[in-house]
Amino acid sequence: MMWYESAGRDNDVAVSSRVRLARNLTDYPFGSLLNDASAKEIIERVKNVFEGVGDYTFTDYSDLEEIERKAAVEKHKVSAEFASSKKPRALIESERKQVYIMTPEEDHIRIQSILAGFSLEEALSRAREADETIDGALNVAYNDKLGYLTHCPTNLGTGMRASVMLFLPALTISGGIRALSAQLGKIGLTIRGMSGEGSSADGCLYQVSNQITLGISEEEIVSKLSKITESIIEKERNLRQKIKSADNGRFEDRVMRSYGVMMYATMIDTNEMMRLYADVRLGAALGIIDGASLSELDKMMVRGMAANLTCENKEIKTPEERDRARAELIRRILSGAE
Repeated sequence: MMWYESAGRDNDVAVSSRVRLARNLTDYPFGSLLNDASAKEIIERVKNVFEGVGDYTFTDYSDLEEIERKAAVEKHKVSAEFASSKKPRALIESERKQVYIMTPEEDHIRIQSILAGFSLEEALSRAREADETIDGALNVAYNDKLGYLTHCPTNLGTGMRASVMLFLPALTISGGIRALSAQLGKIGLTIRGMSGEGSSADGCLYQVSNQITLGISEEEIVSKLSKITESIIEKERNLRQKIKSADNGRFEDRVMRSYGVMMYATMIDTNEMMRLYADVRLGAALGIIDGASLSELDKMMVRGMAANLTCENKEIKTPEERDRARAELIRRILSGAE
């Protein structure tokens, strides 16, 4: 089950949690110095480690169509860099554990676990389990002073990036995101759009993550990020109640209009879907709408992305056909037909 198909803790604000570990093998050059032959060797070595371990499966991403690779990015299973790479590459994954291992990415191995809701500790536990499997079988590059050696110096130390995807419409409406970004920067954290660095906050979705990986333990990173996330969740909830009580019915009208468009429009493009998603998800969280669960809306948002929609509907040939298929998918999900 993918993260967007279930409800997690505090999912009115915390949509998902992710922990990613960067690892390299001592026997091979890092980054752009890695040639295709070495990349294939790494893939085989990592594949062999996970053969017969749990329910991990192997997918050669060099053989996948571009639309399938883009769909995996939209689901946050793999990074955009991994999906677009021209090198040999593979994904080793356990959908039951929600653990995804990219090899090679910027580093030889990128392990990530992504779970629904506010689940950082569990995501760390699952990523660590895969990491220990690799560490017990392969020579992982490690230095007693610098920790895990990585292609990018900013990942030295734990090699860990932890993040929580947060739904922050009230902070967005109130103009509080800029101040929040400045505050987070002072304590070694950062806030970005829903797809990470350089992306926009479509649907009022933001990723809050750590910037510092050296001189701090994995537990300390998760603890610090968890405390800040709890504070952001509380602030967002308080602002939502203020918006609801002070709005004199205007926001409720906006939410219901957006819900009506979702239920009855015959064509919806991606940008409109994300605007509607933000309105209706906030309305559902505040009890204005009881006909849509938060997990249904998250499922609608991911499956309604262009690549995922096209993968589900192979007959789509034009943007107009895709917009019609998106509107139909939204109606089916909100009506409980899916």
